[in-house]
Amino acid sequence: MTPTLYRPILDNAVNGVTILVHTAAEPEAVIGSVRGEMRRIDSGLVLYQVRTMAEHVGRATADRQFTTLLFTVFAALAVLLAAVGLYGMVAYAVSQRTAEIGVRMALGATRADVSRLVVMQGLRPAAIGIVLGLVAAAFASRLLTTLLFNVAPLDPLTFSAVPPLLLAVAGLASYLPARRAVRLDPTIALRTE
Repeated sequence: MTPTLYRPILDNAVNGVTILVHTAAEPEAVIGSVRGEMRRIDSGLVLYQVRTMAEHVGRATADRQFTTLLFTVFAALAVLLAAVGLYGMVAYAVSQRTAEIGVRMALGATRADVSRLVVMQGLRPAAIGIVLGLVAAAFASRLLTTLLFNVAPLDPLTFSAVPPLLLAVAGLASYLPARRAVRLDPTIALRTE
C-alpha cells in the first residue's frame, strides 16, 4: 500500500480550497446538505462558487470551445469562398468557350455531354485540391493534436466525410454554369464568333 499523508485543509489553503463531492443524487439536491455539513465542521468557513462538475468542466474548456467555434466558422467561410471562386472560374470559362460549346452542340453533342464537360472542368481542380488538402491535413493534424479532444489526429470519419462534401460543393458550383451552357442555342453561339 502506498503511504498517504493527510494534512489539515487550512494548512494548505492560501487562496481557497476546492472540494469535490461525488453523489448519486442530482448535484443541486445535495448542496444544502454539503453547506450544512461544512457549517457543522467549522462555522467560520465560507462556501462559495458552488458548481456542478459539468459547469466546472464547461468553464475549463470554454477557451477551446471558442477556438473550435472560430475554426468552424472560418472553415465554413473558406468553403463558401472556394465555391464562389470555383463558380466564377467555371462561369467565365463557359462564357469564353461559348463558340466551342455551340460547335459541339451543332455537331451532335447532347446536353449531358456539354454538362459533363463543364462540370468536369470545375471538378478536376477541386479533386486535385482535395487530394493535396488531405495530404496536408494528415501532416498538420500531427501539429494540432493539442487542440483535439477525444478525436484521433487521423480521424477516419473526418477524412472520409469531408472529401465527398467538398466534391459535392464543387459539383454544385460547377453545375450552375453547366446549366447555363446547355441552354445555349448553337446558332446564336456560333453567330457570336
